[in-house]
Amino acid sequence: MTIYAAAVVDTPGDPFAGDPAAALAQDGALLVRDGVIRARGPLAALHAAHPGEPVTRLDGGLLVPGFVDTHVHFPQIRAIGGLGLPLLDWLEQCALPEEAKLADQAYARAVAGEFLDGLVASGTTSALVFGSHFAPAMDELFTAAGRRGLNITSGLVLSDRILRPDLLNSPETALADSADLILRWHDRGRLRYAVTPRFSLSASDEMLDVYAQLLGKGVWFTSHINENLAEIATVAGLFPGARHYLDTYCRHGLVTARSVFAHNVHPGDAELTVLAEHGASVAHCPTSNSALGSGLFPLRRHIEHGIGVALGSDVGAGAGLFLPKEALQAYFIQQLLGSAGMSLTPVHLLYLATRAGARALGLDHRVGDFAVGKDFDAVWLRPADGSTLAVNLRHARDTTDALARIFALATPADVAGVWIRGERAAGD
Repeated sequence: MTIYAAAVVDTPGDPFAGDPAAALAQDGALLVRDGVIRARGPLAALHAAHPGEPVTRLDGGLLVPGFVDTHVHFPQIRAIGGLGLPLLDWLEQCALPEEAKLADQAYARAVAGEFLDGLVASGTTSALVFGSHFAPAMDELFTAAGRRGLNITSGLVLSDRILRPDLLNSPETALADSADLILRWHDRGRLRYAVTPRFSLSASDEMLDVYAQLLGKGVWFTSHINENLAEIATVAGLFPGARHYLDTYCRHGLVTARSVFAHNVHPGDAELTVLAEHGASVAHCPTSNSALGSGLFPLRRHIEHGIGVALGSDVGAGAGLFLPKEALQAYFIQQLLGSAGMSLTPVHLLYLATRAGARALGLDHRVGDFAVGKDFDAVWLRPADGSTLAVNLRHARDTTDALARIFALATPADVAGVWIRGERAAGD
């Protein structure tokens, strides 16, 4: 066992459900054994109860739960920074040419390593990862993620129309390849499988039926929805019988409590009602929506409908893997919406970057906060002495104010340590 002495901060409560201050918890120490949190409380109390246990001091900064990214594309880690383009042009010119390169398994292996190392360096310990169009590339991702001990849910990206030909597969091939990957990787350690259509725009009804067959195997589902007005109009033209974009998924049984839809910047009220009724979640991707000019996310409408919302970095359209940056941009977007936005506190931002993601991914029983019995996935945010963030933390009035300064100023350079189920990550 080890006692970690630190400024421990998490959100075991839900700040969207009541007083944000009541959702925040703070302690002086955690007792960890075999990668699991066994007790929390003041350092003196834990030390007195376990006098023979070693103490690891994490002085300065804050110790927070490992971040949970609910939407990120591993094949796009080398494609960040394609600015000045709307969604469909960006896909054609930046993202898809890079994704096609993962047909080369050695290339995919290198990309998977870079991507996962980038997650860890940014403090992300759990993620719903949009995968590759190529099954061998998925083997590389799962193999590398398993070696690092990360909580990764991912799957083969499936499309049978409209995209460039080298990224398409038939419904028959999609079913066979996905079933094989599910058999070999789903629920293997901390790895899980997600059925992953790129979007219904690139899927025929026959392919959408394949997704439904695969979802029956008890796996997860993720895709894109209502990201961009041109995309929405294209989907409407391809599915003239659909009531709305979400209906293209719903009529195939793809909207469930194990479904996470990315973006949803332009939803109708009917779509929000259906998402809530089925218990599906939404991944809000603030820097991507801003970079592509997709729009301002209507968080208030989602919360008022009772839909769970978490954060996604959406690399490569997003501006990096560091979830606190996404949280800050989420705050900016709500400010820009004025009376239609939500007033977000630092507690909301920590919740969105940690426990909200765990809840969306069905991992709340294992990660997302420092409750006793959960895995010790943690990030130590400690800035360099003399940095602007260090100066601001010294002058923070309280924990909430310290969180505000971290979300405003922190970068991946301030990640002083990352623990994945109790093991300190190499190279952090």
